[in-house]
Amino acid sequence: MSDNPSAEPDDQPHTGPVKTPKQLLLSVSFSFLLPIAVIIAMVYYVTSADKPAAGAGKLEKAVAARIQKVGSVEIRDANRPLRSGEEVFKAQCTNCHTAGLVGAPKFGDAAAWAPRIKNGYDALVNAAVKGKNAMSPQGGGEFTPFEIGRAVVYMVNAAGGKFEEPKAPEAAASAASASK
Repeated sequence: MSDNPSAEPDDQPHTGPVKTPKQLLLSVSFSFLLPIAVIIAMVYYVTSADKPAAGAGKLEKAVAARIQKVGSVEIRDANRPLRSGEEVFKAQCTNCHTAGLVGAPKFGDAAAWAPRIKNGYDALVNAAVKGKNAMSPQGGGEFTPFEIGRAVVYMVNAAGGKFEEPKAPEAAASAASASK
């Protein structure tokens, strides 16, 4: 058939790295024992370091954070005078709206405020009280929603809007009862 001696494997003796039964036994032993030894060494390395448990460094703060109250009651002076829109703007809104941070329309910038003014007073106050995009909710803090509404009117009117200052809640309630 062919004169090529490698064409028929039965005629050639097998050659490879393992030549004796002792070498075979050693290679099989190392193929099982070496990975086990490596795994044991890695486990020992990882567990040998002295690491504090999560939250153990500031244990008192971690415990206090886990058992904190769900809610709190804040008592305010119900008879304090309501603040004007300018006062609320200077105390709460000026940080972002003066510099135009994080997409906030700048104070007095008519082009930036125009699309927002078209949405109307209620939509603007709702966005301010509940928060929108990067602006955090302003309701529930130091100012009442009425005072935040005054600040919205102050900013809109500075940008060329023609919103009326909202009526004080007490005045609105007494005006409604007087008209009945």
